Amino acid sequence: MDSTLLNQTNCTVEPKVDNYFYLAIYSIFFIVGFPANCLSLYVAWMLMRSGNNMAVYLVNLSISDLLYTITLPVWIELALQTPIGGDLCSLVAVIMYNSFYVGSGLLCCISVDRYLALVYPLHFHWVREVRTAAVTSIVVWALEIVIHIILLDHTGALQAFSSSFLCQDKVPMKQEDANIALARISLGFLVPVFIMTFCFQQIMQSLQQSTSILAEERRKVGLLLFSLLLTYLVAFVPYQTVMLLRAVLEPRACTWARRLRDPYLVTVATTTLNSVLDPIIYCLISKSAQKEVKKLLEKGKGVLMCRKWSESSDAVQSVS
Repeated sequence: MDSTLLNQTNCTVEPKVDNYFYLAIYSIFFIVGFPANCLSLYVAWMLMRSGNNMAVYLVNLSISDLLYTITLPVWIELALQTPIGGDLCSLVAVIMYNSFYVGSGLLCCISVDRYLALVYPLHFHWVREVRTAAVTSIVVWALEIVIHIILLDHTGALQAFSSSFLCQDKVPMKQEDANIALARISLGFLVPVFIMTFCFQQIMQSLQQSTSILAEERRKVGLLLFSLLLTYLVAFVPYQTVMLLRAVLEPRACTWARRLRDPYLVTVATTTLNSVLDPIIYCLISKSAQKEVKKLLEKGKGVLMCRKWSESSDAVQSVS
């Protein structure tokens, strides 16, 4: 987010977080996250084509993370205090918030999907179909976009979209914005965490009791779900905690606005961890994903060998 000097209702807040912090951390996250999400999208797409319903959610999760990742250069430019057009500035802010909550919804879908598949393997077959996963993903995207538009319209941000209004937080936070923040925390964070935690606990209990699933498979399923949940918590608990404190303490209180500004800026940056680590975790743990990565690498080697052979042939022909 923009860490420049902010002023509203005689409350001047000058963050101590250096702009170079954003430059460094977002540059690293972009360099790692962009290729990782591209690879994850390719792998999930190939698995989806083979009829893997969970891959549908992973395709959408990769798209959501990729959209957020490609906005990082804009945040880098803002950190360098480069003038950015109001439309672009507002657009990247909308993409950031949409990625937060679309990702939460999709992770819930993945958790529920695995919960039904492992705890009730003889029931709910229609839920585990590719078509059902596709429709559910569309609903998640549509709900988040519609809700976000309603919130922007309610706060007047939609009417001021062409200004840099959306990527510059009002300090101190207004009570109306605080109420919206509390709603986002409750519906967009606490509810998904409850669903994911419940599904994970039930899945692990079912896996421990199952004798039909090999120990190695149980370990991989548990590790994948635990890693996704842990990454989500590590990335978003600090940010959501600071947002909760801001919503409760900051309205009409400039002292708290000053105290919470630096923690807020730092935790906004660390939310990017989720977009970077999700694809890496999936590609490292999932056996089917590893097979697709191996195929891709073999294709790459094959193309490289063909090029070398062609270059060698051209060289021989030129000599002869």
